[in-house]
Amino acid sequence: MYIDAIELINYRNYEKLELKLNNKINIFVGENAQGKTNVLEAMYFFSALKSHRTNKDRELISWNKNKAYIKADVVKNLGNYKLEFLLDIDGKKQMKLNGVKVNKSTDVLGTLNTVIFSPEDLKLIKEGPSLRRRFIDNELSQIRPKYYYILNQYNKVLMQRNNILKTLMFSPSNRATLEIFSEQLADYGSIIIQNRIEFIKKLTLIARLIHRKITDGKEELEVLYRSDINFNTTTKEIKENLLDYYIKHTEDDIKKGFTLVGPHRDDLAIFINGIDVRNFGSQGQQRTAALSLKLSELEIVKAEVGEYPVLLLDDVLSELDPKRQFYLLNSLKDIQTIITCTSIKDIDIKKFAEKSIFEVNKGTIVRLE
Repeated sequence: MYIDAIELINYRNYEKLELKLNNKINIFVGENAQGKTNVLEAMYFFSALKSHRTNKDRELISWNKNKAYIKADVVKNLGNYKLEFLLDIDGKKQMKLNGVKVNKSTDVLGTLNTVIFSPEDLKLIKEGPSLRRRFIDNELSQIRPKYYYILNQYNKVLMQRNNILKTLMFSPSNRATLEIFSEQLADYGSIIIQNRIEFIKKLTLIARLIHRKITDGKEELEVLYRSDINFNTTTKEIKENLLDYYIKHTEDDIKKGFTLVGPHRDDLAIFINGIDVRNFGSQGQQRTAALSLKLSELEIVKAEVGEYPVLLLDDVLSELDPKRQFYLLNSLKDIQTIITCTSIKDIDIKKFAEKSIFEVNKGTIVRLE
């Protein structure tokens, strides 16, 4: 699959932009704060229905404007698709697929798949659990639209349960309501955990092979899912384990004022040659592990949907040493890739026979070749 063209109106610093893309390599070069990442962000939005930089759609709308419009023409093996979004300053979002208005996000999710790789992702191993949870959730939401729905429902119930927990010290009568939310939370949570476990099993197999190639077989990568409840069971049993935990630890949750256990607190443990790379690995090992995980996403999407996703590289090449950059660039065959950089010198462009180079300057884009 690939993005054939995009159109942006009043999106970030673009008043109006119409852009035809190469189905192989697209390089956007320019100084910082000129709008390179804004273009890449829009492409990600078409696949995830959200920005990778903010949770507030209104921040995507140009200054002093009330609405923004973005459109993408997507080409896939099974046909061509037109995705359109109208973003409103009040947070409302209108969606169209092939000119027909749709109301459910799940009707649009999966039309385009992307994998985004930014300098922040190089911190995937080193930083806190939230970054690793987002890594899993973002990809699962694209390839399994139902997961996106379940995750949103879980977060809504979690917020409601946490609000009830804060009132129980003064309103014990709310315990009955807490039990209802606990049941719902366990129901949604068990589905999330089961999907994550399946994803991590596939991810580990692929990432291990990629990691071996990058390290010339010297290092063995292992990724494990970490949770405070027993998850090596069926979805039904995971739900029972979660609910049992909520019931037995209600007083702990009340004291803290929030839910202490569940997929919103789970994490990944990453090992290289049996050693926890987050705590004891070198920066080079951490970056190699992160690169292996991100590249494995490409193969997982291919296995799930039958086509490679679009790869978005947001100013990441300058952060990689020559060996890791070489491996990454050699992995781009048959994959449409969008690259942003501050200098074309960051990239060995001779490697790419099919490519388009764009110069970005103050919200305008000019094609160089």
